[in-house]
Amino acid sequence: MTLSRRFLLGSAAAGLLPFRARAAAPDVTIGVLTDLSGPYRDTTGPTSVACAQQAVADFNAGGSPLNVQMLIADHQNKADIGAGIARSWIDNAGVDAIADVPNSSVALAVAQIARAKDRLLLDASATTVALTGAQCSPNTLVWSLDTYLLAQSTGGAMVKAGGDSWYFITADYAFGHSLEEETAKVVTAAGGRVAGRVRYPFPDTTDFSAYMAQAHASGAKVLGFANAGADLVNCIKQAHEFGLPQSGMRLAPLEMFLADAHVLDPSDSAGLVCTATFYWNMNDRTRRFAQKIAARTPANWPNMAHASVYASVLHYLKAVADMGPAAARRSGAATLERMKHLPTDDDAFGQGSLRADGRGLFPAYLFEVKPKQQRSNPWDLYRLLATTPAAQAVHPLGEGGCPLGRA
Repeated sequence: MTLSRRFLLGSAAAGLLPFRARAAAPDVTIGVLTDLSGPYRDTTGPTSVACAQQAVADFNAGGSPLNVQMLIADHQNKADIGAGIARSWIDNAGVDAIADVPNSSVALAVAQIARAKDRLLLDASATTVALTGAQCSPNTLVWSLDTYLLAQSTGGAMVKAGGDSWYFITADYAFGHSLEEETAKVVTAAGGRVAGRVRYPFPDTTDFSAYMAQAHASGAKVLGFANAGADLVNCIKQAHEFGLPQSGMRLAPLEMFLADAHVLDPSDSAGLVCTATFYWNMNDRTRRFAQKIAARTPANWPNMAHASVYASVLHYLKAVADMGPAAARRSGAATLERMKHLPTDDDAFGQGSLRADGRGLFPAYLFEVKPKQQRSNPWDLYRLLATTPAAQAVHPLGEGGCPLGRA
């Protein structure tokens, strides 16, 4: 069984839906650029919008409200469309910060525009390390997850458990390449080997059966999925249909979100190991945050990308209030610099900080998906296995060619 892709519900222009706190001229304008119709709709999409709106509501409830205008658009997982929306927003709608931006190719294009126009990219869900590496920018923030973190946590755990030979099925664009490459580094550094790889057309693939046959023929112990969203779900289902786990091959979902585990049959998901920087059932604060979002999108509880939208928008608004809206609107780079000097604290991630290269410093949590009989509700999916401190989970400052923060 495969998941059918969701088709575009309207034009990009029709997706510019305003959310206004008040009718007066805005203090700041935020654009939520996301996937409303494609493979990342559930892992970002409408729930990301809800998280951005909740961040505004929570900030304004703190006693020093800002008049925030919010625009929403679907980038259709195409870099040219995403870049066009970002440019139009900044030039014609006065957008100061662009949030979420799943799909690394889109995010890299938007980051260039944000830098050229001195606006701000609050990246919550694009995970290529290039955003804080070779293509880092004083105008780009990467809140909590990237391919380095995912590879170190999930890839490292699989290798330690004996998975010393890997075959990769990889989405053929910037995100998939980065996730495969970072995981391969972890595998080879531990003395393992990459037995093979295949890169499939994205986002135009739903049948992965031929790739499953190639993976099985490789003799690798681990099948690493360097993809996410609907593609990952389809891969896991088809791996089970092909009998790979039954033959002894372990499945490694290198970027699995809560909605992915939720939609899978428990017989296919139980025992899978994955990494997240946020899980709703960690403590009282995460549960409080999740309850607010679940009230807005009850069919899709928040994951680490959603939580990153919430936390990054909330922290941005704190910086705007700290420096004043007029100063914040003059320069995205100056606003991000102020954000780096303010400690972070929110219900989703607790206390943390932002590094000089724009990378958020938060731990990585290694989880195992629970069997059905251990789940207290449909979203009670994870059991914590291990925690990697932020200092170990995040790539070393300057690695990958970023000059920010170097002496």
